[in-house]
Amino acid sequence: MEEFHKNLDFDDNDSILVFEKLCKHYHLGQVELKVLRNIDLTINKGDYVAIMGPSGSGKSTLLNMIGCLDRPTSGKYILAGQDVSLLDDDRLSLIRGLHIGFIFQSFNLISQLNIIENIEVPMYYQGISEYESAARAEELAALVGLSDRLKHRPTELSGGQQQRVAIARALVNDPLIILADEPTGNLDSESGAEILAILEHLHEQGKTLIVITHDDNIARHSEKQIHLLDGRIQRQAYSR
Repeated sequence: MEEFHKNLDFDDNDSILVFEKLCKHYHLGQVELKVLRNIDLTINKGDYVAIMGPSGSGKSTLLNMIGCLDRPTSGKYILAGQDVSLLDDDRLSLIRGLHIGFIFQSFNLISQLNIIENIEVPMYYQGISEYESAARAEELAALVGLSDRLKHRPTELSGGQQQRVAIARALVNDPLIILADEPTGNLDSESGAEILAILEHLHEQGKTLIVITHDDNIARHSEKQIHLLDGRIQRQAYSR
């Protein structure tokens, strides 16, 4: 496989992510559990997509596939023109670190670190210098409106502020895809609206967003909704 480049050049209509007949099965003893079934999906640069479905529909497994946290049982996953379906753990880890920004419902911040240090964590693993990572972290903290909280730790922040830190952390390596799993699930309505506004701003800047959600109100902020049922894409709808 050719090496991924940090800065990839796409035309507006070029696809970033393609699934071709992607399936994921698990074995529970003698029982084969078919979680994803023949998923065909294309996401282009700058798309804002919501993946929806009831509990057990396959949303979490699809998130794991998109985020290179797991491999398909069969089918292909083409990311930035490269087939990543059969890569080993080390290569998948490299791709995650460079090209996918994760935003989780539970924030996943490190309680002992302040805002700047939490944002810096992915850059530490990429070997970026302390000076450069601190400058980048401050820039991203300002982007999400936290310039006045740089030395605060997560326990000193509201849920909405913690999620802003998580968004800033997801952006540090300028990822191809920002993958958000129920990003407002632990927030009150006001904080949730603020997070959705930040995501909308990122979309306007040309970022590619994929949001996993069960909430119709969240999905309406996206351009395209993909509805899963029993591991299959039941339908796709466009809101704009």
